[in-house]
Amino acid sequence: MKYLISGGGTGGHIFPAVSIANALKAADKDAEILFVGALGRMEMERVPQAGYKIIGLPVRGFNRAQPWKNISVLFDLWRSMRQAKKIVREFQPDAAVGVGGYASGAAMKVAARMGIPVILQEQNGFAGVTNKLLKDDAALICVAYENMEKFFPKEKILLTGNPVRQNLTTGDKKHAIEWLKQEYGATFDVKKPTVLIIGGSLGARTINEAMLAGIDTLADKGVQVIWQTGKTYIDQLLANLGEDKIKAFKQQGIVITPFLGNMPDAYAIADIVVSRAGASSISELCLLGKASILIPSPNVAEDHQTHNAMALVRKDAAILVKDAECSKKLLPTLLELLADKPRQEAMQKNILTLAQTDSAARIADEVMKIAKNNAKK
Repeated sequence: MKYLISGGGTGGHIFPAVSIANALKAADKDAEILFVGALGRMEMERVPQAGYKIIGLPVRGFNRAQPWKNISVLFDLWRSMRQAKKIVREFQPDAAVGVGGYASGAAMKVAARMGIPVILQEQNGFAGVTNKLLKDDAALICVAYENMEKFFPKEKILLTGNPVRQNLTTGDKKHAIEWLKQEYGATFDVKKPTVLIIGGSLGARTINEAMLAGIDTLADKGVQVIWQTGKTYIDQLLANLGEDKIKAFKQQGIVITPFLGNMPDAYAIADIVVSRAGASSISELCLLGKASILIPSPNVAEDHQTHNAMALVRKDAAILVKDAECSKKLLPTLLELLADKPRQEAMQKNILTLAQTDSAARIADEVMKIAKNNAKK
């Protein structure tokens, strides 16, 4: 069987797409999988790293601020549709999976027109523009949140959750202590409270600024911190802190790094996670049952991350701090939660009830069923 998978632009689209591909290969080692992405976007690097072939389209997003520039955007969309038609004709997929993003719109629309069944995967609690535009072309829409009937036809919806990174549940606290020592030269104690700060692969300016202002307070209170700054901010933060303080921090169980290559162990040792509210991050927090403080990014379309976060807040499964209030409220909110063990335990219990397990395998199973039914026609 052959499967076309398209989408990307952010890790929140790419992680689920690769996870679905991996699940398809796990179920059928002879499956052929081809990705279609947008030239210059993150997927063009990340998908080959995961071992899959990808073809890039020149598609771009519309410029809402300067509408007169969209003539060239429309031309690139036309070129992308023509190229997508050629890809579909040559590859001849049995099913096409769209995970959102610019390229997904072009590839899925063409696939549907050419009689290929389309399966959409929507990561967010507020549906993305691309998937909303494709809803009538889809045979099935796999969603991560309840109450998505306001965006999609009820009969097409299947609640599957979001696929998460492989091996995420394999983390171990004792192994985390060893990893942090070997990788960063830092001394951690499993008995001390630990906070994990993750602002996404590129980092989050407001979270980093709030942490820079509050890191000394956390250190003084004996709180251990694993702080992923993102590559954009690391140099400036290290310069602001200075070498002597960074060395001292490591002895106190504080690590400051642009990127974490061992998320399973980072999550395992964390008592509280401070994070953006991207769909993938929230799915991981639910699966692992982590008490969390969420700071939704204000820079995403249609305020997706606030909708994602509120789905947890309404269940008392997370705390929301607005990005605009992060500098004032993050540290006191974090200190209050650190001091309130019963609240942490209640949040851990509540967030676990929202977890959807084996999402990638369940989506892959549905994709294969639809593909096989299509092949019989």
